[in-house]
Amino acid sequence: MTQESLSYRDAGVDIDAGDELVERIKPLAKKTLRDGVLAGIGGFGALFEVPKRYREPVLVSGTDGVGTKLRLAFELNRHDTVGIDLVAMSVNDILVQGAEPLFFLDYFACGKLDVATAASVVGGIARGCEDAGCALIGGETAEMPGMYPEGEYDLAGFAVGVVEKSAIIGGRDIAPGDVVLGLPSSGAHSNGYSLVRKIIARTKPDLDAPFDIVDGRTRSLADAVMAPTRIYVKPLLALMAALPVKGMAHITGGGLTENVPRVLPAAVKAVIDASSWQRPALFDWLQREGNVADAEMHRVFNCGIGMVVVLAPSEVARAQEVLAAAGQPSFVIGRIEARAEGEAATIVR
Repeated sequence: MTQESLSYRDAGVDIDAGDELVERIKPLAKKTLRDGVLAGIGGFGALFEVPKRYREPVLVSGTDGVGTKLRLAFELNRHDTVGIDLVAMSVNDILVQGAEPLFFLDYFACGKLDVATAASVVGGIARGCEDAGCALIGGETAEMPGMYPEGEYDLAGFAVGVVEKSAIIGGRDIAPGDVVLGLPSSGAHSNGYSLVRKIIARTKPDLDAPFDIVDGRTRSLADAVMAPTRIYVKPLLALMAALPVKGMAHITGGGLTENVPRVLPAAVKAVIDASSWQRPALFDWLQREGNVADAEMHRVFNCGIGMVVVLAPSEVARAQEVLAAAGQPSFVIGRIEARAEGEAATIVR
């Protein structure tokens, strides 16, 4: 008996759908092109030439995902902003070392490719790249039957940037008396979502009910928890071009108490005044509904501060002017002080 001839489609992989997605991605990627791109989407490898204005270029790379925020994206059927989250998590990380993001690659994996969903996700990635000024020049779409439940996918992103060797920011010059600036977050960004989801599962709120008002627009709780991660690249590149920045910390997993110490010399600590900024309503809701302790809030969530910048006191006024001109609000949220043996490196009061 002759066996039935099998195809890749019979095994669960639709090559035609993958080709259709590539065609949809190409115009999105084209909008992100910048100087330096020699070859992008479609080849076996993407080519990028380091800008000639760098005399001693050092490449800085970062990779990240979106975490369990994706679970909420599946449940809420919201796929258009998680791509922004993906870009933000990597470009903000390399930015704090002084790097200008150059290009970005993504990895999208699923059990069965839904072209519309994947295109929505990649559309967000392209918007994030535009906001960061970096090119989306490649990636991988992996359709793997049996690996993921229907309607679910996973994301990873990879950013590469460049910094002049002499301009690498490492925090080594931070000293007592320096000032800590805080740049507001857009929400929980992409961290702490296992706890966010636990609180939502326990309280069973109406996610579609009006929750808060941001920029004159009423948002639902779903809007608040899915707000995409803020990308700080352009205002902070402007700041670094204008004056000396001693240190920066991207406030991701670990919150304020575990991320700020990553840029501090051993002899100093950051003392942060939690009353110096208006905490977004989302964090008040999470703390109240989850009965979360203050210390836990500060080591899980950004609590409204997505990026920290450390400057000499003489540079603060000018720094805030430069940031404001770039559309980026900032607050003085603390000071650098001498650290005694055994003291915590960051204290939030």
